[in-house]
Amino acid sequence: MSRATVPPYVRLANEIAAQFAHRPPADAAVAIANHLRVTWDPRMKRALIDHVEAGAEDLDPAAALAARQLKP
Repeated sequence: MSRATVPPYVRLANEIAAQFAHRPPADAAVAIANHLRVTWDPRMKRALIDHVEAGAEDLDPAAALAARQLKP
């Protein structure tokens, strides 16, 4: 998937994950999940969760772990 075809929620999640790259992955995932819970529209969160469940090879691993933490 080229950068031009990356869905906006993936691009944003990867950008957020980059801000927490200095933390251990599990800690980063908690911080990312908290940020997404507070700031993202429920539709974007659902799209990210669905993307992770579909494989999400283009998603930062910490962002993917955060998305799994968002599942209801």
